[in-house]
Amino acid sequence: MAQIIGVRFKKVGKVYYFDPCGIQVEIGQKVIVETARGVEFGEVALANRDVAEGEVVKPLKKLIRAATASDEKVVETNRRRAKEAFHICEQKIAEHKLDMKLVSVEYTFDLNKVLFYFTADGRVDFRELVKDLASVFRTRIELRQIGVRDEAKVLGGLGICGRPLCCASFLDDFQPVSINMAKQQNLSLNPTKISGTCGRLMCCLKYEQEVYEELGRVTPRPESTVQTPDGTGVVTDASLLRGTCTVVLDDDPGTPHCYRCAECQILQAGRKQRRPHAAKSAPPVRAEKPAAPTVRPEPDKPDSRTPAEQPQPAVQTEPAPQAAAPERQEGEKPGRERRRFDRPRRRRRHAEHDRHSGESRAQNKNEEHRGSGARPHTEPREEKGEFVDAHRAPRRRRPRRRPHGGGENKSGAPEQNK
Repeated sequence: MAQIIGVRFKKVGKVYYFDPCGIQVEIGQKVIVETARGVEFGEVALANRDVAEGEVVKPLKKLIRAATASDEKVVETNRRRAKEAFHICEQKIAEHKLDMKLVSVEYTFDLNKVLFYFTADGRVDFRELVKDLASVFRTRIELRQIGVRDEAKVLGGLGICGRPLCCASFLDDFQPVSINMAKQQNLSLNPTKISGTCGRLMCCLKYEQEVYEELGRVTPRPESTVQTPDGTGVVTDASLLRGTCTVVLDDDPGTPHCYRCAECQILQAGRKQRRPHAAKSAPPVRAEKPAAPTVRPEPDKPDSRTPAEQPQPAVQTEPAPQAAAPERQEGEKPGRERRRFDRPRRRRRHAEHDRHSGESRAQNKNEEHRGSGARPHTEPREEKGEFVDAHRAPRRRRPRRRPHGGGENKSGAPEQNK
């Protein structure tokens, strides 16, 4: 087990753990501790307690001593110096024409370092600014870029609810907030209504989400069938924070009644309400062809026409013999003729085998040429004591015609138009 204490350096800030070194402290007591940026003045947020070794990251910074009245005067003096440094830094930023907004300035307790906090849309090259500030304050200078949520926490203000900002009142740290939390809490998705002063989603959506999830388990959904003290009915509306629901009874459908959720027993849960999607376009309706008129057979009447005028019956002829369809091989799809590219591809042979087979084919071809009296194209042979080249002369290509208008040839002289 390890003994620790929790110290906070700002009114509403993160709590850091320190080793008390055997000194007993109380909550709210002022102490002097050793930090990564030097000696600091803080307030105890957690008194001495024992925790497991795996819950803290060692090595822990140590507690130096309890603060005195003179230490508090030093802190007040440092705050006045920070205000003066704030105005000097603003002037230097305007001189260098840097696109940055200074938020706050802090001095360490031992005056070993001055920290400047600023906001900017992107990265800022403040190397020259640091040199000017170091020449003025004669100490170590550190510039830190923070986000808009940290800026709102440092400056403070009032929210749209009329109360002080949550981040500046009691929230120790920022937590991620998503738009799904606003949907589950049945809030308007208008960005102006669910965004805070900093322009981001309100922090209250996060720490209120647990309450809405717990109330959602005991509150019946709309369109649920419930058993009330007055009978069975269907839920039409429900209020999570009030813990009530509106029910339309089966015996009295014209008058809605309001009951507490604890008095209603869910018989059949309703489905979750989903946001309506755009209706899909229906397929075009094809016009049907008009049906052919039906001809009713007339009763038999005596034909008054002569035999020559009467229509002759059609002579039936035998159908012409059709050509026999080619036999379909195994694996070939029916109703489709066999084509040239449907032949099975030859298997690729080894390169050594191809070389030997190519030499044998060339040798056989030369032997055929010798037997037929023709001159082969691979080897020269002698005829009547003279050497005859078996290779044909290369075919010359015609020169490319140039467009009319002249130009320059390879020699650089102007080319005349033909």
